Amino acid sequence: MSTLRIQELPAQDRPREKLAAQGAEALSDSELIAILLRTGVPGANAIDVARQLLTQYGSLRGLARSNVAELSKIKGVGPAKAVQLAAAFGLAARLARETLVRQRLDTPELIYELLAAEMQALKRESLRVILLDTKFQLMRIETVSEGSLNESIAHPREIFQPVLIYGAYAVVLVHNHPSGDVSPSQADHQLTRRIRQAAEILQIRLLDHVIIGTADNGRQPYFSFKEAGLF
Repeated sequence: MSTLRIQELPAQDRPREKLAAQGAEALSDSELIAILLRTGVPGANAIDVARQLLTQYGSLRGLARSNVAELSKIKGVGPAKAVQLAAAFGLAARLARETLVRQRLDTPELIYELLAAEMQALKRESLRVILLDTKFQLMRIETVSEGSLNESIAHPREIFQPVLIYGAYAVVLVHNHPSGDVSPSQADHQLTRRIRQAAEILQIRLLDHVIIGTADNGRQPYFSFKEAGLF
């Protein structure tokens, strides 16, 4: 472990100076995190602390899943730095969403692109309904439930309530699998069938149900019921 402070490193190795000269793409994850942390602890500079965080959480995605209270307890982080990290991850998720706001969101690839950054960071399952207008452009995204899917917390009336309130033309259901494995469960299949039936009665276009996971071990990071021929 390095005992040098950031200020004692050669100028080309200091994260801030390196970013200014070469851009963010030239920095490692730990160097970018170090810029947010600013300072380290005795015997470990900010880069060392950042590396420890990535090791502790296993990946950048794992770190993004941690909340402010959890991060605040880590030596070298504390409440102020924990808030800064959470803000950075939140901005990343919003940026990913902003670039797709005016696009036609009618493919599972775009749905994944829209919500992956945010939903991959969640530790629990979350069910979202994406409301679309007649051009299949985004109106809004509503969170229906948090926790494992079952009929009591993912009832059709809860899902379609925001659809009716905001007058959406079409909808896409999205939920995440924190394990990363996007294989649909029996509950996922049952929910999809019930929502399809309800959508037909209400004359609302249900475009797809997309499960978001991760691309670990080369697997596809999402599952589309429509692509799988289950619609």
